[in-house]
Amino acid sequence: MKLDLHYVDARLVELYDLENLRGADTEFYIRLAGELNAQKILDLGCGTGSLTTELAILGRQVVGVDPSAAMLSVAKRHPNAARVEWREGDSSLLGAPHADLVVMTGNVAQVFLEDSDLNATLQNIHAALRPGGYLAFESRNPEFKEWEQWNREATRAHLESPFGPVECWLEGTCLRGDRVYTEGHNLFKETGEVLVSSSELRFRSGAELTESLCRAGFIVQHVYGDWQLGPVVHNSRVMVFVVRRS
Repeated sequence: MKLDLHYVDARLVELYDLENLRGADTEFYIRLAGELNAQKILDLGCGTGSLTTELAILGRQVVGVDPSAAMLSVAKRHPNAARVEWREGDSSLLGAPHADLVVMTGNVAQVFLEDSDLNATLQNIHAALRPGGYLAFESRNPEFKEWEQWNREATRAHLESPFGPVECWLEGTCLRGDRVYTEGHNLFKETGEVLVSSSELRFRSGAELTESLCRAGFIVQHVYGDWQLGPVVHNSRVMVFVVRRS
């Protein structure tokens, strides 16, 4: 899989944690790990490792997997980073069946554009979980059509970065069906340089994701419509899946 610019450019990677502050999603995954008493946790698509390092407490065995060397470089600077085993690559590196919990956050599920890629990833996750182990992840709800709000006015943010002040905004366009093309614009004000990172996301429905999960050998236990465990309704922004290996 070819990585988008915002995963590989050192300046954009440094902006990631500034743009994605700790929120209710992190609280959800931390709480879930505690409720499941998960001692062996795999974070697939761990990115800059903010959640990964928070999970690495109380003697837990935590592995962070990500295809971006630049992201992992930032992750290794976090507190508790030495408690995590970092692996550069994809789901094929998750390993043998031993994990209590696999998490896949940041809407990572949407980067798998082809069904074959998603199915292969789910199969690798299934193989890495112990019998009865859990997978938790989220994906944006296509019914909400969040991409319609991705424009400069609605998403503009001003950041103080290691490279000086930066103005960021996102623009999105529905290409066809469930495919959305996005452009992340980053204006570095001290130099006037603009970096544009383009990517494509797939907005699968809850029914489509459920079908893929069942085909891979998972039992869907919960699908929440928010981080406070509410139901999925038409205007839910997100679908949060908690599933178990059968």
